[in-house]
Amino acid sequence: MPAKILDGMATAKQIREEIRSEVEQYVAKTGVTPHLAVLLVGDDPASHVYVNMKKKACLNAGMLSTVIQLPADSQQQEIMDIIKGLNADPQVHGIMVQHPVPKHLDELEILATVSREKDVDGISRDSLGSLMTGEPIFISATPAGIIELIDRYEIPIQGKHAVVVGRSIILGKPVAIYLLNRHATVTVCHTRTRDLGEMTRQADILIAAVGKAEMIKGDMIKDGAVVIDAGYNKVEGRDKDVGDVDYEAGMQKASWITPVPGGVGPMTIAMLLKNTMKAANRAAGLI
Repeated sequence: MPAKILDGMATAKQIREEIRSEVEQYVAKTGVTPHLAVLLVGDDPASHVYVNMKKKACLNAGMLSTVIQLPADSQQQEIMDIIKGLNADPQVHGIMVQHPVPKHLDELEILATVSREKDVDGISRDSLGSLMTGEPIFISATPAGIIELIDRYEIPIQGKHAVVVGRSIILGKPVAIYLLNRHATVTVCHTRTRDLGEMTRQADILIAAVGKAEMIKGDMIKDGAVVIDAGYNKVEGRDKDVGDVDYEAGMQKASWITPVPGGVGPMTIAMLLKNTMKAANRAAGLI
């Protein structure tokens, strides 16, 4: 039987509607509008697309969104000073730095400048460290979106063997720790893992986040596994982006699978809004 679809588009729409209602109540109670500031450095076309999507989502949810765009040759201290100003601004509740930044910059140091109370993207050293100890304020938006999607479909995590393919600080590492905190047994693999298929075939929950088009083939998936494809890859000659999983083959092996597009991507933006709303509630002393 073909796999059932984990519909991130429909789930994210429901979450955004919930957040819009929450924003309305928050504004009525406090007279303040939740506000996300996004720092965009350079001219990466994909980054511009993503930032515009995030801004549109904020506005549709009734939030404020400020995009601070800086040239590619911006210097480290200049960027960090801007972030420090946003940290100190009580009208700004959430701050995110669009990844990637130009290569001459120290991205980890820039991210570390973002206040933990406003790090709604959840990828500063403080935020990742607090996830490790099991007491995060904000969990990185994509990992949070993946777990939220699994939860909304009432798929159990506790006691399952989760295999994560990918080890980035934005996705692979935090989602592995989050799953561990939810009592899964977790294996982390990557492009240098020997006999990757032997590992992935053990997964009850398989998360592909390595950034290589259709790297996970059908024979690498355990029958009945839950497959979460967090990859977005352009392939020459294809009319749409593809994931890290061979989708058609995965459909024949998995019990549940995310499509690309329409799976993890919409959930990421929804969770960024949810984190911003949480930051606003914290700032107002409501939670």
